[in-house]
Amino acid sequence: MAGELITGPSIEKSIAPLRSFVAEPMRYGSMFLAGDAAHIVPPTGARGLNSAASDIYYLYHALLDHYEKDDDTGLENYSDKALARVWKGQRFSWWMTTLLHRFPENSSFDNQLQQTELEYLFSSKKALASLAENYVGLPF
Repeated sequence: MAGELITGPSIEKSIAPLRSFVAEPMRYGSMFLAGDAAHIVPPTGARGLNSAASDIYYLYHALLDHYEKDDDTGLENYSDKALARVWKGQRFSWWMTTLLHRFPENSSFDNQLQQTELEYLFSSKKALASLAENYVGLPF
């Protein structure tokens, strides 16, 4: 049986900042960036793992073509192809963050737009379908 839990004072109560970052290009000579090395998103949009998996999918197929077919087309296009998807993930994460979080610097106008966006989302099957498509992941 475990002993009694002894708690101490809370020494850290700050909130982690919600931030985004994209490194462009995602290739530097023979070094290819993928996942968090190339881009980060706030957890709100749940895009981090999906974006990283997409990078690896593109890079894996490009490397296969390079080594099996002596074709560097995929490697040459990797950064542009990956970044097109990364920016869509960034947009979605930004949208989800602004939709689901209140920020102290927002005006009453901003807050009303946020409320209107939520109301629209739950009143439109097409808006919900777009949310689902982006949340689950866009096609490769």
